[in-house]
Amino acid sequence: MKANDIRKGNVILYNGAPHKVMEFHHHTPGNLRAMIQTKLRNLLTGNQTETRFSSTEEVTEADVYTYKATYLYSDNTGFHFMNNESYEQLALDKDTLGDAVYYLQEQMEVEITSFEGNPIGVGLPTSVVLTIAETEPEMRGATASNSPKPATTDTGLSLNVPPFIKVGEKIVVNTQDGSYVSRSDS
Repeated sequence: MKANDIRKGNVILYNGAPHKVMEFHHHTPGNLRAMIQTKLRNLLTGNQTETRFSSTEEVTEADVYTYKATYLYSDNTGFHFMNNESYEQLALDKDTLGDAVYYLQEQMEVEITSFEGNPIGVGLPTSVVLTIAETEPEMRGATASNSPKPATTDTGLSLNVPPFIKVGEKIVVNTQDGSYVSRSDS
C-alpha cells in the first residue's frame, strides 16, 4: 500500500519488524511534496519511533494475526493459554507478556497477537478485578489526609490506593496504566 493510505491502528513492516501506527499526520508544506509523519510502536520491543514517509512511498502491511484465547494457568514453564477456536494450547514466557502477568486471572479471555506464527503480545480487557494482598492499615481520624497509600495485589502488582482500602478487598484496576479505578462490587 502507499504511505498515503496509512491510518491509525494499521500494522506495517518497518525495518523488518511489525510496527503499529499510533499517530499519523498528512503534511503538505508549501510547494514541497506531501509527506506522512507517523508515530510507530514496535510490537516486538515496545519502543516508539517517529518516522516520515513520502506520500507515494510503498509501505508493506505486516502479517499479524489476532485471535481470542483463554488464560488457563501458570507454572515454571510459562503462562498457558488455549486458543478458543482450535482448542490448541500454548505457553508464553514472562518476557513476551511483560506487565500483562500482573493482570492475568484463570479463565480470563484475552487476545493474542502473533507475527509469522509466533505470539508477540497479549491484549487484555481495559479493567480487571484484583484482591489487595498487602497494604498499610487505615489511620483512624486521618480524614483530612486523603493521600493514596501503596498496596500490592495478589498477582504482585504494586499500585497506590485510597486510604480506606483494606487487605482482602477487591478493587478494579485499569490495565492500561495499572491505576486504581474503584472498589469492586463482586
